[in-house]
Amino acid sequence: MISTQDKGRWAEDEACAFLENLGHTILDRNYRFMKAEVDIVAFIPNEIVFVEVRSLEKSLFGRPEETISEKKKQLLYEGAEAWLYERKMDGARIRFDVISIIVEHGVAKPEITHFRNAFWM
Repeated sequence: MISTQDKGRWAEDEACAFLENLGHTILDRNYRFMKAEVDIVAFIPNEIVFVEVRSLEKSLFGRPEETISEKKKQLLYEGAEAWLYERKMDGARIRFDVISIIVEHGVAKPEITHFRNAFWM
């Protein structure tokens, strides 16, 4: 049986590969600041992208991106601010993306959806 942590790591690996194929450079993974965690920090020319990765097994109970609460968004904002502050990059152009991954048993490739500018500070 695969642990929840292993499933999350797999989903983040898939998301990183997806972003790299789009031309993003991965700067950081699983950045933590107090209670905040940012799954992926990526870079494209002139912009830093903070990415939340959500995954679910195929079900009738909704989509992964629908599981992001307002509290989680607030924690992402806090994590992004801390990441930028630590690297002396305050004022950099940023955005928040979501990558949704749906895994279906028996299907080799997961369904990956990329939501650019999913929410704002």
